[in-house]
Order: sequence, then C-alpha cells, then structure tokens
Amino acid sequence: MTLTNKSPDPRSALAQRGRSALGDRVFSWWTLGTGLLVLAILGLILITTVREAWPAFDAMGFRFITERVWDPNPATGDAIFGALSFAYGTAISSLIALLFAVPVSVGIALFLTELAPRRLRGPAVTVIDLLAAVPSVVFGLWGILVVGPALVPVYQWIHDVFGGVPVLGSLFGPVTTGRNFMTAGLILAIMVTPIITSITREVFSTVPRADKDAALALGATRWEMIRGAVFPHSFGGVVGAVMLGLGRAMGETIAVALVIGGATNITANLFAPGNSMAAVIVQQFGESTGTFTAALIGLGVVLFAMTVLINVLAQVIVRRAEARMKGSVA
Repeated sequence: MTLTNKSPDPRSALAQRGRSALGDRVFSWWTLGTGLLVLAILGLILITTVREAWPAFDAMGFRFITERVWDPNPATGDAIFGALSFAYGTAISSLIALLFAVPVSVGIALFLTELAPRRLRGPAVTVIDLLAAVPSVVFGLWGILVVGPALVPVYQWIHDVFGGVPVLGSLFGPVTTGRNFMTAGLILAIMVTPIITSITREVFSTVPRADKDAALALGATRWEMIRGAVFPHSFGGVVGAVMLGLGRAMGETIAVALVIGGATNITANLFAPGNSMAAVIVQQFGESTGTFTAALIGLGVVLFAMTVLINVLAQVIVRRAEARMKGSVA
C-alpha cells in the first residue's frame, strides 16, 4: 500500500486566514460600536435632563446645590429649590447601608468560596439571588410596617446609653419615629447585600488556586492566606462591587420614600427623619408643574453627577491601592 503525503492547499489556507481576519475586524468594530453607543446614550441622558432642568438652574443658579431650603409653594415670594438637604440624606442613608452591607457581603462571599461545604453553596447562592429579586416596594412596606416600629425601642435605648457622650450624642439623638435615616440605611443595606455578595463571590472565585495553595504550603493560616492571596488579587473587583451597591442605594426610590420620613432636614442625628433626592422625586413629581418639575429633574442631574464623581474617585483609589500592593510585593 502506497502512502501519499498531500500538502495543504495554500489557497485554502490563505482564504481561511482572510476570513479569520475579516471576522476579527467585524468583531472589533462591533465591540467598539456598542461601547460608543453606551457612552452616547449616557451623553444624551445628561443633555436631555440638563435641558429640562435648566429653568430651575437658571432661577436658582449655584444656590440650587448649596441651598438647604426646598419650598416650591411659598406663601409669599418666589419658590426656593435647594438640593443640599436631599443630597445630604442620600449620602447619609447610602453610607449607613454600606457600613452594614459591605462587611456582611464580604463575609458571606468568603464563606461561600472558602469555607462552605459544596452541598451548601448551591442553596445559599440561590437564596441570595432570590433576595436580590424581591421588589423594592416590598422592602419599603416591610420597613414601614415592621422594621421601623420594632426598632424604635432599640433607637431609644441607644440614645439613652450614648446620648450624653460627645459626638456620639449628636449621632444618636432623640427619637421621634421609626422613619428616619437609620431605618432607611438598614433597609438599603438589606437590598444591596445580595448585589455586593454575588459580585464579590465571583471575584473571589477568580483567585488562582495555585496562589492559595502556595500560601498554605508556606505555613500560612487560612486567614493569612485570604489576607495575603485573596484580598490583593480581588481588591479592584470588590471595590467595583461596592460601587455598584452604592449606586443602587443612592438611586433607590420607593423603599427609601416609605421609610426615611420625608423631611427636608440636615442634622447629625441619625434617628431624625430626612429625605433623599430619588425619594423626593417620586414623592412630588406627580404634583409638580413648570419650574417645580424642572427642579425635580435637576435633582436627578445632581444625583447623576454625584454617582459619576464617586465612581471616578473609586477608580483613582483602586489604581493607587493596586500600585502600592504591587510595589510592596516587588
């Protein structure tokens, strides 16, 4: 039997290489187009909202951001639209949410990736994902009907214990109702915990197994392995998860509107009622007209700007921290 050694046809190889190059170019242009489309949509949203909010910006000027009074229907004089009180409420409730949600979320993610038995991981992940699917109005109703009234005695006890302590006495002041900054922050913490947990868990799962085994082989404890191998590798992803949760907390409307109290208020007392930008928009948009509507849209513009600024600062922090980590490793 004679064996024939057939060489590949150079024309077919060139044609296949040409098709691959064409597919790469098409894929490159498609991904570039989709990325630019997202930026274009964000730009159009910003341009449209600024245009609609311009009557309020024109009437108030820079005072729209620095003024704490919000009086759309004054008895005498012109209407006053100040976003400062609502920006303060948004920041305080979101920070409270992160203060409670981040440690819990990171702990759950570490447990699921490093400690949990295999048979427990699937059901736990399913429960967390289902918690993320609960409508926000359900959390709001639960907060106003159950959580808020139940926490009033706890708030009162905290005030009785820390009310006379400097600084802490200002933070834990007198309690008037269960609808306040703290309750809003706790409800937001429950709402953003599944988001931060899911993303953090996926980030922890990307840590190379060889890095973990190397740390353990050198005699590190499990916590030392997590601190030395898992956290440095996952720092950027964890910060991204926290920023995504912060964006959800800052933009939440119905749940916060139900539990924050609806007061235009700037105070250090976390047990006092207040309001947030997203909540006041949903509360008052239906009854607004003219410049009042423009002012509410202006609150959305300010919220958008705050979100972008926070994400830019987070990226700067991540870059500096990762550079410092790489330098320490080197």
